[in-house]
Amino acid sequence: MDVLSDVIALMRTGRPTSALVRWHAPWGQRFPAVPGSAGFQVVLSGSCLLDDPSGPVRLNAGDVLFLPHGHGYTLLGEPSAEPAEPRWDPDREPALLVRDTVGDEHGGGPVTVTLCGGYRIEAEHAHPLLRELPELLHLPAGQPGAAESVALLAREAAEPGLGTDTLLPALLDVLLLYVLRAHVGEAGGSPAGSGRTGWAAALADPPVAAALAAVHAEPDHPWTVASLGARAGLSRAAFARRFHERVGQPPLAYLTWWRMTTAARLLRTTDTPLSVLAARSGYTSEYAFAHAFKRAYGTPPGRFRAERHGTPSA
Repeated sequence: MDVLSDVIALMRTGRPTSALVRWHAPWGQRFPAVPGSAGFQVVLSGSCLLDDPSGPVRLNAGDVLFLPHGHGYTLLGEPSAEPAEPRWDPDREPALLVRDTVGDEHGGGPVTVTLCGGYRIEAEHAHPLLRELPELLHLPAGQPGAAESVALLAREAAEPGLGTDTLLPALLDVLLLYVLRAHVGEAGGSPAGSGRTGWAAALADPPVAAALAAVHAEPDHPWTVASLGARAGLSRAAFARRFHERVGQPPLAYLTWWRMTTAARLLRTTDTPLSVLAARSGYTSEYAFAHAFKRAYGTPPGRFRAERHGTPSA
């Protein structure tokens, strides 16, 4: 598993929700803030405007918007459009694909088709990369890979068939990966020695990225600062300093955080025995694992699993 793939897997709880909307001009729509979520908009055909405080941003077919912190925003069919108030309850989780039509279908005005929706996230335990993202990320149309994914998404949303409920969330995950990859790529384009820190910069820094990839691929390995430094091609001291500067915490602190985060995900979604989870997390005993997990999450792993599954704990 590479780090970006893990970020996607960690980000959501449950499945993404989405709505396919045909907007008939004139139209405008405010989308409410939804705490504990990450929202997206994919323009499948036509165009619209993002009403940004610094000036409207034109969105064309193939453009993707990602709002990692669930902030509200407004889309307009044209600059003079009056935005309507939210039409959807942000606390309601619709089926994977809901179709809707806004405006006069017979009015003859331009039509814009969007796929909007969001992921439910556990903000408290989200990967630091997500917490560092800006309020809004915009991936313009025509990006290699993303363009093909948008085309597939448009076709699947317009003509759902067998397997659509599996294909749509998978394609949305692919698009999100392209958005994050582009963001990390911008960090990688910073001049050497620019002093840029944060997760995007860390993933674009080859030595630090090599160490992170090792931790994510083998969380059960008995890593030390020296062995991770060897993976990074740096001395122990140089690696520890560089990792801390980029990531914001020491290498072994991140290793422990990643082990516990992975264990929590498996506790929520599987019935893997605690002894197996302990071994996968690099602990030689179930007791040591349970102690570390309780220190991280404030509750023993068995109780954490029972509460997440909605069953009484012992």
